[in-house]
Amino acid sequence: MGETSSFERGLAVLRDLAVTGETTVAATAARVGLPVSTTYRYFRVLREQGYTEEDDGVYRAGPALAGLWGASSVQAHLIETGTAVLRRIVERVGETAVLIIRVGTQALCLRRVEPDKALKYTFGINELLPLYAGAGQRVLLAWAPSAVVRQVLGGPLARYTDATPAREQLDAVLPAVRRNGWAVSRGELHPGSLSVAVTVFHHGEAVCSLDVAGPAARCDTREWITSAHETLLTSAAELGDSLHTWAPKAPTAPAPHPDSPDRRRPDEVTTHDS
Repeated sequence: MGETSSFERGLAVLRDLAVTGETTVAATAARVGLPVSTTYRYFRVLREQGYTEEDDGVYRAGPALAGLWGASSVQAHLIETGTAVLRRIVERVGETAVLIIRVGTQALCLRRVEPDKALKYTFGINELLPLYAGAGQRVLLAWAPSAVVRQVLGGPLARYTDATPAREQLDAVLPAVRRNGWAVSRGELHPGSLSVAVTVFHHGEAVCSLDVAGPAARCDTREWITSAHETLLTSAAELGDSLHTWAPKAPTAPAPHPDSPDRRRPDEVTTHDS
C-alpha cells in the first residue's frame, strides 16, 4: 500500500508539471497537497531522470516529459536546448525571448526567458496563442501548410486589441512574411507591445519561431528592431545547426522552396509585416 501511495504522489507531481509547464516546489506542493520536503524529493528524481529542468528554483518540463506527451523528437530537442538559446537572446537584446511552435491551427509557447525588468511582455509556458496575431505566431502561419492557412483565415478571428489584424490584412501580409522570413507586430495581443520574430527551419520545415518582445516605448525604433532581427537570425541559425548536428541521420533535405526567405537585412527589405 505504501509503495502504491508513493507512486500516486509522484504521478500527481508529474501531472502538475505537465499541466503548468513551469512551477516551483512550493507551488506544486500546495496544489497537490504534499509537504514541501516530500515534493522536493520527487522533483529531484524527476530532474535526474530528465523529466524536468531546474533554473534558479523554477522547474520546467524536460525532454523526457515531452516524450510522454507524444511530442516529436525535434520538439524534445527544442525543449532541451531552447532555454540556453533564449537566454543568450535576452542578454543581447534585453527583452523577453520566447520559442513558439505550431500545434494544429494554434501556436504554443514552448520556452521563455525574461529580463530582470519591471515592465515586460511575456507568455506562459504551454500557453496556446492565436496563430494569426503576434510576430512569432504569424511567421509560423506564413509557413504552415495551405490547408492550415485556409482553416485559420476561414474561421472566426478574435480581436484582442484594435491592432489585431483582420482577414484582409493577413491575406496581404502573409506573402511578405514568407518572402522576407521575419515579422514585426505592434500591440496585436497586448496594447503597447512590440515584437520581432524569425522562423527556425529544419530540413525545409518551419519547426518553431524565435520571438523577442518588449514595450513599444523602449523598442519601437529602427535601431532596436534591426538589432533584435540580427540577433534572432544568429540564434535561429544556431538552433537550426544544433538540429542538424543532433540528427545526423535525418533524411536528405528537399530542394529549397522557391519562396524560401532570402534573410535580407532590415535595411534591404522594402516590405515587411508591421
